[in-house]
Amino acid sequence: MGTPSDRALLAERVEQLLDQGLPLTIVAAGDPVLRHGIEPYDGQLGPDLLARFVEALRVTMRAAPGVGLAAPQVGVPLRIAVIEDPAPVPEEVRLARGRVPQPFRVLVNPAYEPAGDARAAFFEGCLSVPGWQAVVARHAEVRVTGQDEHGRALDEVFTGWPARIVQHETDHLDGVLYLDRAESRSLSSNQAMAERWAQPTPQEAARALGFELP
Repeated sequence: MGTPSDRALLAERVEQLLDQGLPLTIVAAGDPVLRHGIEPYDGQLGPDLLARFVEALRVTMRAAPGVGLAAPQVGVPLRIAVIEDPAPVPEEVRLARGRVPQPFRVLVNPAYEPAGDARAAFFEGCLSVPGWQAVVARHAEVRVTGQDEHGRALDEVFTGWPARIVQHETDHLDGVLYLDRAESRSLSSNQAMAERWAQPTPQEAARALGFELP
């Protein structure tokens, strides 16, 4: 929770960050802020500053571009993330991955748990690990709890690609990068992805690179 002094310093830090202009700089893997569990948000920023910070996350996510962004990825140790996915993909990809449009959402103090036993494995990337992708097996359906930016309770089941996004972003708030969960033999550069592994599923990559799928 922090002392009043800690809270004031954090708010001042966010103010200074926003004063530098948008989009914000995305922190790359290797920065300790990506590896620490983040304390819950409990009003450290106040309503107006929180609204400005959420908007900054949205602008930065879209500019990257990405489908999610967590506060630690811009160097702020708060348990806040944003997600949004217009899902501009071919029909075969939509069907294989369950990738459907996800409107802009703010997740405050999110946590997830599996909703069923099914798992799905697909290539993932991360704005904090630019240039690379790897296959990650994740829960196909999760129940997410927490709040939104207005303090309203969130208790919702996500499936398909939206479930993958919320797991990825919530993991950031626990100091976990997608590479921690990935099949290491699947690690591929973006160039290799474009040239070899653009199929809707990673089955060909699994056979060629020698890793197992669930």
